[in-house]
Amino acid sequence: MSNFVQMEYITTKICQAGHIGVHGNLFGGVMLSWFDEAGASLAAYLCSTPDIVTVKMDEVIFKKPVKTGDHIRFFGKVHHVGTSSITLALEARRFLFENGKYELVCSTDITYVRINEKGQPTPVDAQIRQRLNSARDKKHENTGT
Repeated sequence: MSNFVQMEYITTKICQAGHIGVHGNLFGGVMLSWFDEAGASLAAYLCSTPDIVTVKMDEVIFKKPVKTGDHIRFFGKVHHVGTSSITLALEARRFLFENGKYELVCSTDITYVRINEKGQPTPVDAQIRQRLNSARDKKHENTGT
């Protein structure tokens, strides 16, 4: 896994026959749904609130096909934390059982916003913002990225 940037493991999905499109590969919409769910889970955890909604998903380029039976693991890291938003860099990686390594399937950045009971943006706690931005900056210093 040395060719991957250090990211936090989020979840694993197993590609099943019902997820397959007409060309024998995972339907792209299913992958987008998996990305959104994995990212929302991490964003809610990091921001200490379940009140998170998706605002934006950046470009997704499918680098490798996903077939029935593939185990796809999702990883993420904080890219940016704003007043009420968090943007995560996310990767979907196929787990290769034969050698215990990963193969990048696709990646994207997704922005989530914390909302109140009326569905309006509300600030992420200032201490949480500071902690997440400090941790992100420290990782950038250590990795040079």
